[in-house]
Amino acid sequence: MPNLNSPLVVSRSTGLRFVGYWVALIMLLADQAAKYWFHEYTPYAWSQAVTGYLNLVHVWNYGAAFSFLADAGGWQRFFFGGIALVVSAWLIFMLRNPLPRLELLGFALILGGALSNGLDRALRGYVVDFLDFHAWGWHWPAFNFADIGIVCGAALLLLASWRYKPAEKPA
Repeated sequence: MPNLNSPLVVSRSTGLRFVGYWVALIMLLADQAAKYWFHEYTPYAWSQAVTGYLNLVHVWNYGAAFSFLADAGGWQRFFFGGIALVVSAWLIFMLRNPLPRLELLGFALILGGALSNGLDRALRGYVVDFLDFHAWGWHWPAFNFADIGIVCGAALLLLASWRYKPAEKPA
């Protein structure tokens, strides 16, 4: 268990407990702004090479990660939207507690990403993806800033779990 009196912990008393919400809001707004730009100013299926390994694209994902269940008939929109809502509510609750900074940042990035992709599903019925990395003829599935936030947030939570020793249980 991390020492909650450590300067590495953001607590309620420091007035910094809202930092996580601000990080989540910035992630949400940055992702939504990028999605809006791609959705409004590029045609669907548009692609533009940026480097030898990165294309900007405009694609829609009706499923989850890697287009999982994308052709399931429409029910997945509500299923994945519901998951995003439940996860977001849990993360909002978690951010109310004093947390080590890595955990705070991890939860906040996941929250911002989940809210942004959930907002896409609610308003459009699909998630707008615009980043396409590729190498040697192999393409990673297209993704967006929200996906980056979710992956980076999960990585930070893993790092935080390795960094702190579990609490000693009395015998």
